[in-house]
Amino acid sequence: MKDIFDIKEIENIVRLENEYDLEKASLLERKLRLMKDENPDLIPIRKKLRDLIEEYENRVWSDLDSISASRIEESDKAEEVVNYEQKFIKKRKDTIRKKFKEYDMTQQDLGVILGHPKSYMSELINGVSQFTLKDLIIIHRILGIKLDTLVPTFLQSETRDKVRKSIEKLNKPKLKLRKTELA
Repeated sequence: MKDIFDIKEIENIVRLENEYDLEKASLLERKLRLMKDENPDLIPIRKKLRDLIEEYENRVWSDLDSISASRIEESDKAEEVVNYEQKFIKKRKDTIRKKFKEYDMTQQDLGVILGHPKSYMSELINGVSQFTLKDLIIIHRILGIKLDTLVPTFLQSETRDKVRKSIEKLNKPKLKLRKTELA
């Protein structure tokens, strides 16, 4: 599952490919369950996620005899990475809300500044949809929040692996990915 910037893109996903995708889809499905009353447009997206999750689990986890130790390890690692990402999103959300109180603002006020409707602001704040870089810079500039609190610097494992392979290909021993994230 590629990085999802707009949850409407979920409609285009054909299947989950790995444990990370499964963990992300499961987390997003739970978040949408909590948000569906506020925004009924999320109901079909949540159903699509449930279908993707069910198909993946039937394909990968249904035959207990074929589940390898490496599959379990991959699952554990994916859960750990998604938990790390969620801690980042929670810290960002808490920091933004603290600034709202400091400046006597609401989520809707920020939506007016960023040009986003109320329901979309809820998706952004809760990590269901992703802020654009422009949004994050505006938040940084008006609320005075450090960029490293607003911008996630961790990479998905696929991206990390591609970067590592590219660096190896370049044969530059001093060049490497810095370990500033769970990976």
